[in-house]
Amino acid sequence: MPEGDPCSLPSRVATISLHTSPLDQPGTGDAGGLNVYVVEVARRMAERGVAVDVFTRATRADLPPVVELAPGVNVRHVPAGPFGHLDKNALAEHLCPFIFGLLRAEAQGDPGHYDLVHGHYWLSGRAGVVAARRWGVPMVQSMHTMARVKNAALAEGDRPEPEMRVRGEDQLVRQADRLIANTDDEARQLKQHYGARDHQISTIPPGVDLEVFTPGSRSEALARVGLAPDTELLLFVGRVQRLKAPDVLIRAAAELLERDPSLRSRLVVGVVGGLSGVGHSEPLLLTDLAESLGVADVVRLEPAQNRHRLADYYRAATATVVPSYSESFGLVAVESQACGTPVVAARVGGLTTAVSGGESGVLVEGHDPSDYAAELHRLIAEPAWRAKLAMAAPKHAATLGWSRTVDELLDVYRTSITPRALPLAACR
Repeated sequence: MPEGDPCSLPSRVATISLHTSPLDQPGTGDAGGLNVYVVEVARRMAERGVAVDVFTRATRADLPPVVELAPGVNVRHVPAGPFGHLDKNALAEHLCPFIFGLLRAEAQGDPGHYDLVHGHYWLSGRAGVVAARRWGVPMVQSMHTMARVKNAALAEGDRPEPEMRVRGEDQLVRQADRLIANTDDEARQLKQHYGARDHQISTIPPGVDLEVFTPGSRSEALARVGLAPDTELLLFVGRVQRLKAPDVLIRAAAELLERDPSLRSRLVVGVVGGLSGVGHSEPLLLTDLAESLGVADVVRLEPAQNRHRLADYYRAATATVVPSYSESFGLVAVESQACGTPVVAARVGGLTTAVSGGESGVLVEGHDPSDYAAELHRLIAEPAWRAKLAMAAPKHAATLGWSRTVDELLDVYRTSITPRALPLAACR
């Protein structure tokens, strides 16, 4: 735990994840690294004595109002708009009922029930600012992704983020007391694109669960995921949408087989994850692409997996490929490295922090499938090169554990909270 006066630590934090629940399976719908972040941070905050209530939109009528995620961590379902899945952009129309539910939950407790609000994603931040001002507590915001950054790096055929979000993020940056950036690159983007001030920003990398994502036997992992011992598994993990660019991996696989046809009998391209965003409107995009390129026989589409099963996929892989057009961090890359599997990733955003280029993986300029094919071929054809990266990968991932993330967040929380008479008196 960070050193300092324990009386300045919050006793209870209101964490807001409006558009996606921490109870959702990462890799499906809108659930991804943000969900993992909220869960892992909340659990570890509670272990340090800081209770966390996570507020999210209720998507079903039969959801209980409160679900205990872990001791000291409650997920509160707030009705806001119609039940069922809603496009993230449509959720902005239902901020008022969500804010009402947020304020009502706090009113049921004693005065000063929450010491701080932490919003995740811009929609949550818009609700969080109102609550924080009403309660007289600090507002801490994690953007996770930003509209201007995404719009500057759109994949072909992808849909730009709306101007409503851009304006909302502009206002949020001006209103938040502190901004949490995942990487130095994100901190730079906050200043460049939104005019954030240096004193607002704290750069705190997310972490990885180093107890679940650990190195292990590759041959045993291949067997557990149903693949032959000599399989060369090229793995994509994440939400299936153009932003994440799984198509780049499939195109690279086609070029790889042109380069070395002998690989076909043992090559498998594994795509693990569910449709998300615009991907819902083009569910056959990857299968049609694989068929058109003549590689449908090597492409294996799998649904999102729980983290223990996911660790087996990482261990089984020759390489995990992360060709995203934009990433605020790249949690998949760190999880893979923690399992001893090198990463071939785009040199964009937070991936330059998540991957130590030339040491724990390879960073590729741009999204040309030929460049990815060349790097993947080298990993297959030169076992010593792969082994060198695989040896360094867990060491790099070990520097990004969740304990470090929570320690640094608690430092931000401590310095954000203005001492009040009642808590100070209670500490004497």
